[in-house]
Amino acid sequence: MSEQTNENPQQYPEQLSDVLLVMDKEKKKIQAVTGVDENGNLKTVDANKKNQSQFMRVDRAGDLFTNFFSNFWRQLKAPTHLSFFKVPAKEAVETAKEMQKQVDAPTKEGEAVMTKHEVKEPKEQQQETKKDVEAPQATPETQQAQEKSEYRYKAEDVDWNYLAQFGINKERLEKDGQLDLLLKGYKTNKVYPTSVNFGAVIMRSDARLGFQDGEVGKPVLMMYGVRHEPNLKAPFFGHEFTKEDRENLLKTGNMGRVVELTNRKTGEKIPSIISIDHLTNEVIAFRQDRIKVPDEIKDVKLTEDQKRDLKDGKAIYLEGLDFKNSTNKNAHVQFNADKKYTEFLFGDKAPKQTQENDPKMFRNKVFSDEQYKQLTEGKTIYVSDFKDGKGNPYKGYVTLNKETGNFDFSFKNPNALKNKAQPAEAHKTQVAVNSNGKTNEATKHVNEPLKPEQKRPKNKTQQQRQNDPNRSAKSKGVRR
Repeated sequence: MSEQTNENPQQYPEQLSDVLLVMDKEKKKIQAVTGVDENGNLKTVDANKKNQSQFMRVDRAGDLFTNFFSNFWRQLKAPTHLSFFKVPAKEAVETAKEMQKQVDAPTKEGEAVMTKHEVKEPKEQQQETKKDVEAPQATPETQQAQEKSEYRYKAEDVDWNYLAQFGINKERLEKDGQLDLLLKGYKTNKVYPTSVNFGAVIMRSDARLGFQDGEVGKPVLMMYGVRHEPNLKAPFFGHEFTKEDRENLLKTGNMGRVVELTNRKTGEKIPSIISIDHLTNEVIAFRQDRIKVPDEIKDVKLTEDQKRDLKDGKAIYLEGLDFKNSTNKNAHVQFNADKKYTEFLFGDKAPKQTQENDPKMFRNKVFSDEQYKQLTEGKTIYVSDFKDGKGNPYKGYVTLNKETGNFDFSFKNPNALKNKAQPAEAHKTQVAVNSNGKTNEATKHVNEPLKPEQKRPKNKTQQQRQNDPNRSAKSKGVRR
């Protein structure tokens, strides 16, 4: 909510307006709402006659109030510890007194009053999630019908005059290339300034737009207001976010795992993945059984293990991607619940993994399935895209050490070095005779050092010396 304007409330027909009362669940006090400040904090006053002129009043008409409260809720920094109540303006003060009595000393009669006026968390706030978490599974017939039709809605079925009240213009949407997205059942991929004039209150906010099915089959506008931050402290359809969940969502926008969410109507546990709408900071879920994983991404064919990881909400690392306008060919890929398709994670969004939780990783490099297969088979692989701590590239050879289970690195091919280091048979003989004092039948009487590649006496003189049994004593200068 970027701006609220309170005009003279007396100019607005009291019999057509409602007042919002609120109870802070921690303070246990009923007050009247006057607005929301620029930081998303709720502004309130005591619900007495003295402050009546400051009460926020809204049109009690169903659709108008629904849109108002939806946007109002989204602008609040921490709405979950608050309970709201909608009461007729002329009864606001007296009803607030009754509610306060109920808070101080609960009775069945007082509980009925609270229930009658309570305003629940707006349905449209989690409409996308409810559609996926609570909607029944589509039959093959309905699914085929949806796939045949590219568009879910028709432009002529939209009440554009009504939407103009909120600052929504068909021509603007068409020019921005957003109309097609809306008619296909997606949300806009940008936010728009919207406004609602309630007479006594003019509300302006930025919101992402979308269509939902109305009661008579006509598309109804949904405004997804921009939040200050995602609400990851409160339970989400029964799921309590762990520290790791919150870190993943805030870093990559995806939680990275499948969790069971509870259908509030039936109690059914539904395996789902969770992401953050990066434009509005709304928490979005998507049923795992509706995730569609492609066979290949950017000309890289996915293995069955990679497909399974994507359906489990995990990020996978792909190499050799066919990015037309980029020299970078490698990236992490992950399924996004809000976008309903796989997205690329670059830079700070890319998940940091360690070799402890990823056996395919070495020196921040994740090996492809084929590379890892070769390593486990005892082969040496050449890796050309290692990066040091400063991001500078370097190359080298990697081998899996089967004794330690760790990877060994070398700038030179260890196999080539090994082959090069293997001495020829002639050289072995030379080293054995010259350095180690050993002999064989051909060299047992040769005292001169053998030349390289020499295994036998090289001439007659050396041959005669070898055959002379007294040669050893003479050469040592032994006197007889």
